[in-house]
Order: sequence, then C-alpha cells, then structure tokens
Amino acid sequence: MDKNFWVKLKSQLLEFLLEIGPELIYALVILIFGIFLIKILMRILKGTLRKSRVELSLKTFLESLSVFLLYGFLFFVVGSILGIKTTSFIAVFGAAGIAIGLALQGSLSNFAGGVLILVFKPFKIGDLINVNDNLGFVEQIDILYTRIKTFDGRIITMPNGNVSNSDVDNRTMEKYRRIDLDLKFSFDTDMDEIRRVVTNGMNTHPKLATHLPVDVWLNEIGEYQMKIKARCWVESIEFWPAYWEQLEAVKKELDREGIIIPIPKHKIYKEDPS
Repeated sequence: MDKNFWVKLKSQLLEFLLEIGPELIYALVILIFGIFLIKILMRILKGTLRKSRVELSLKTFLESLSVFLLYGFLFFVVGSILGIKTTSFIAVFGAAGIAIGLALQGSLSNFAGGVLILVFKPFKIGDLINVNDNLGFVEQIDILYTRIKTFDGRIITMPNGNVSNSDVDNRTMEKYRRIDLDLKFSFDTDMDEIRRVVTNGMNTHPKLATHLPVDVWLNEIGEYQMKIKARCWVESIEFWPAYWEQLEAVKKELDREGIIIPIPKHKIYKEDPS
C-alpha cells in the first residue's frame, strides 16, 4: 500500500485529535465530576427523605426521578461540550420517546397510575383496601405496581393503571369503623330485654370506642322471626378481631340470660282418615 496514504492518515488523525482533544478531555472530566456530584446529591437527598415524614412509596419515586433527571442533564452538558447541538438532543430524545411509548403503552399507563396514587393518596402502605374483589393490607407501592397481602397470606400484585381506574374501598383511612351484627329472635322475646342483654355483651370488649354509641334496634320483622341489628364502634385496625370477639361475647351473654336464638321449625299436621 502507498506509504503516502499512511502518512496522510496519520496526519489527519493527529489533526483530528488536536482539534477535538481538548473538548474530549474536558467532557471526560465533566462526566467524571458529574457522576461524583450526582452520587453526593443523591446521598443528601436520601438522608433528607429518611429524616422527613414523606411516605416510603413517595421516597422511592422521588429518588428514581431525581436520578433520571440528574443523569439526563449531565449527558446534555457533556454532549454540548462535544459540539452536539441542542436540536439534535431534542430530536434523539423525541424519537426515543415515541419508540418507547409505542412499545410500553401498558407500562406508561401503570406509571401514570402510580403517579396519581402518590399524588392523590387514596391509600398508603399499611392500609386495608379492597380493589377489584381483592382484600388485603398494602405492602408496597411501586411506580408500576401495588402489592397487597391478603388475610390468608397471599401477595397480590396489581398494575397501578387498573388500581387508579377502579373503586378503592379503603377500610382503614378513618380511625374508627362500625361493627354490624345481624341477630334473629323469636317474636315472643321481649325487645327491651334483647337490647339490654346484647348491649351488655358488646360493652365488655376492651377495645370498644366508648365515646361512640352502641345501638341495638329492631331492623326487620321477618316471616318467622325478628331481625335485630346490633352496632358498635372500634378502631379500624382492630375491626376483624373485634367483630369475631363481639359476636362471641353476645352469644355468651344470651346464653347466660337464657335467651335462645330461634331455630327454624316446621309443623306437620296429620289428617284423621276417619
């Protein structure tokens, strides 16, 4: 191969390095310094969030978003030093955004749902919620998914897009929740006696909200028995244990007072063949 070709190539390469070299070294220094600075800023941010009262789910979101924005700004600065025009950055990010958006439509919907959950806070970690017939305690709120733990120990992962567009029954948002017991008694049982006995039974619960009323009312006159509604209030987090304990306490009090819960009976009449 012609010797002049190598000489010319070496000359052009040296000229290119002399031309781009200072910018390349400067960009490399800025890149290393920027990465170091981002790590310091993220450490400060995490420490600040840890000391604040910001919810865990929002902390994760803010940390992820901050990393994305800081590195995006750093690459923009490095590209500008190397002579890449701003319009080129915008065109590249725009094309990448369209491609990613088409490929990840479901994930973007879940991301938007996660942002809505974090902003409007229909529930938080530790709340007992019912979404799409799934009842459980919120274990984790990610940007894309929400995880709940059911009473029987199952973990259910739900896309945030579905959660944000569904009716969310938050059963622990309010401090107190009402327990409703449905009871049945025969027509010959005295209503005042029922109210006294049932009220006494429910008042024995140690976690009863004593500043809220205990009610016992005739709710319906059925075909074969009276239907009674007994109500009291407890803290929402104690609802299910208190519900079962109150039901048992009322049954024991009824047994102690000799009041019998009616059992459906059928009378059969035999006609005299004569």
